[in-house]
Parts: sequence; structure tokens; C-alpha cells
Amino acid sequence: MVSSPHEAMHRIFQQHPGVFVRAARAIGIPFDDPVSSSPLPTDLTENHPLERRVDTLVRVDTADSGSFILAVEAQRKKDPKKPASWTYYLAYLYAKYQLPPVLVVVCQDRGTAAWAARHLDIGPPQWPSLTVRPLVLGPDDIPVISTPETAARDIPMTVLSAVLHHNDPEAQAILDALAAVLKDLHKRDESAADIFIELTAQGLGTGTVAEYWRKLVTMDLSFFQSPLAQELRDEGRDEGRVQGEAKALLLVLAGRGIDVSDEARERISNCTDHTTLSTWLTRAATATSAAEIFEDE
Repeated sequence: MVSSPHEAMHRIFQQHPGVFVRAARAIGIPFDDPVSSSPLPTDLTENHPLERRVDTLVRVDTADSGSFILAVEAQRKKDPKKPASWTYYLAYLYAKYQLPPVLVVVCQDRGTAAWAARHLDIGPPQWPSLTVRPLVLGPDDIPVISTPETAARDIPMTVLSAVLHHNDPEAQAILDALAAVLKDLHKRDESAADIFIELTAQGLGTGTVAEYWRKLVTMDLSFFQSPLAQELRDEGRDEGRVQGEAKALLLVLAGRGIDVSDEARERISNCTDHTTLSTWLTRAATATSAAEIFEDE
């Protein structure tokens, strides 16, 4: 399974470009509501070997202020080469589409967000020809959405809140609220619920909070048929089988009166390979010591 916070940080804008408008308003920038949007090719490569590719690119149309190009970059760490790339993206997009481009940089890390928010002046200090001003969305810019009532009003924003606040104390509360509203959404739109659950899993990556979400998917959201949910159920069945074999092996050794050292017990309990445990269990039927079941290994 692809589990990439980088993907989730920009793909939510592909699925729901309106979340950008609401996020921008939250930090005091009044973009108009989109009346339509359409994805654009993300490949900005020129006709020579240098490849340039923006993470997400969407044309957004509004009723009052016209159209603009939304370029979203997911930035997980500081990269001194990125400002030059962003400058190229904006110039290229303006030249190609003749529409005003907006560069949004989404960051999970507060330090990276502060770095990305700096304006870049290109040209001599007395007369910069171009100024790059990324619109940065980091943990301090997106609200903590920790109640089902608030989450139900804007599920895409809740997903973004979960992804950007995954290291904060409120992370589990956000996931609880999200899980509650996804149960209801599933009754009305199963495919949309699956998309949100997958994006959340990608955005959380690995770690304690990611594991918490995986358990919610397995238990509280057991009705989901998404690839992640199916994978987790398979993992749960495999893990249960392996744990059962380890316990059976220890019981056989105990029943035969064979002394098992703490080191051997830990080795058996920590083994996660079904084939290895089956081999050990077969040997345990005739072994005269715990060391014999590990022979040739």
C-alpha cells in the first residue's frame, strides 16, 4: 500500500479544490468560492532533458473574480532548491495558461512552514523583477477539527486537519471525529468515504497516530471495503495466526517439560514468520531442548 504523507497533502486539493478557498479564508485571504474546477497535467517539462513536475495542478473557476491556476506543493522538509523551482512553475503556468497562478505549499512541520513562507525577491535589491509569495498551509494555519458536528460540515478540511496535526496532542480526537462522520457518509456515498479513509492513511504515514487510525479502520470502520481496510483485515488475520502458533509452540515445550530460557521465549514470541514458526513447532514434538528447535538457523 502506498503510504505517503506527501501524496495526501496535495491530493486532497485534487479531490476537493474548494478546501483551498476555505483554508485561505481561515488565514485571512478572501478567495471566492469555486463554481467549477478541472485537473490539469502536472508535467511542466520543457523540450529538453530537464523535468519539472508540480505535485497538483488545478484550474479553478469562480463566479465573481474569474479563474486562476492552483499549484499545490507538498513540502515535508526544507529544500534550498525549491524556491527556484517554484519561481519557474509560476512563470511557466502564467505563460502557458494566461491565468493568474497561486502557489500553495502544504507543510506538516512548523519549521518547514516558516521557511516556505518567506518571500523570494528575484532581481537586484533596488528593483526586484519578480517576487515569489507562496501561500503556506501548515499546522498553525488549519484549525483543529475535533468534534463530529464540525467535521460533518467539512470532511475534506477535517482530513487536512488530521494530516497537518498528526504530531499534535489533538490528533486522536480529530481522527475520532473523522471516523464518526465517515460512518454516516458511507451510507450515502461509499466511494467518497473510501477516498477519505485512504487519503487520511497516506497523510499520517507511520507512527503511533497512524497506527491509531489503522485500528479505527479495522474496528470502528469495519464496514469499509477500501484497499486499506481489506489490507488491515488480512494483516489482522495473519497476525492472529502467527501469535497462535507462537503460543502453541510454548505450550508444547512446557507440556514436554523442556526448559525455555528468557532469550528463547522472547525469540519465539517475537517471530512473525508463519513458515519459521511451523518448522519450530514440528521440531518441538521431538526436541530434547529448546536449542534444538533453532538448529540450522
